[in-house]
Amino acid sequence: MTEIDKLNLGAGKDIRHGYINHDIVEINGIDEVHDLNNLPWPWPDNRFSEIEAQDVLEHLDDFFPIMEEIHRILKPQGVVKIKVPYWNSAYFHIDPTHKQSFHEMTFHFMDPNKKLCQTRNYYTKARFHILEETYVLIPFLPYLPLPFLGKVKIRNKILKRIIGLIGNFFSNVILDLEVTLKKV
Repeated sequence: MTEIDKLNLGAGKDIRHGYINHDIVEINGIDEVHDLNNLPWPWPDNRFSEIEAQDVLEHLDDFFPIMEEIHRILKPQGVVKIKVPYWNSAYFHIDPTHKQSFHEMTFHFMDPNKKLCQTRNYYTKARFHILEETYVLIPFLPYLPLPFLGKVKIRNKILKRIIGLIGNFFSNVILDLEVTLKKV
């Protein structure tokens, strides 16, 4: 039998087949219970080829040590897929358990190809290449949900610059960020 080498961090009720499903509480389908604020995590170095961290990082205390743990447990060239609330999104402010929000350039501090990493390389030792950055927009949510208008995902570089500029002036334009990182 082959060992499962994918981890679903903070799974909650989003149990994924083919993954080790983790959460802070025992819920039906959770394989591993652990408080991610307690470092180090219970997994060995270079354990996983893929990590899903959907709606979990915003609940944790300290961003860079958490990213260093993700880096530590990822195999070389492993991928982590992250979804977090945007800094001025209603999604960040609605949930009282959220401790941090994220800007589109937050993850640039760990990508050696980005200027923020090059000028502030002492913030963390974790290094990832950013494979994809996506803005998630759900127009009029949570105030006027329109059933025919679902999530809009912005991946185009030029559109991201325009939407990012607007989203930094007006709140609740960008609700979430989705980022895919590859371990360097």
